[in-house]
Amino acid sequence: MTEKKKFELEYVFKSSPSILYKLLSTPDGLAEWFADDVNVQDDIYTFDWAGEEVTARLLSSKSGDFIRWTWLEDDDEDESTYFELKVKVDPMTKMSVLLITDFAEEDEIDEAKQLWESQINNLKRIIGA
Repeated sequence: MTEKKKFELEYVFKSSPSILYKLLSTPDGLAEWFADDVNVQDDIYTFDWAGEEVTARLLSSKSGDFIRWTWLEDDDEDESTYFELKVKVDPMTKMSVLLITDFAEEDEIDEAKQLWESQINNLKRIIGA
């Protein structure tokens, strides 16, 4: 297995941080923009995209701040590779900022960024931004 590289993305939203965080952290919220359906049992999230289920384990979260998962399909469930959604408020503009941290193999980073861009466009449509 090749080593995954960390990458970060940042998006600005005209939304309250609490509304944005709810869409990032609840099964119903995630099902509106991230996956077709999301189910949670204990700390295991099952994401369904067009009938293909992928599972992730919740690593940590802080209400209103961030949520971090690791994909269970990754080899040996390496917790050093994860994806994290973090909400901040820009002190100058008072706008909500979504910071995404993810990992991908070097030759797949551009594709992963495009996928996130597509998902974020769905999120912005849901929020009305």
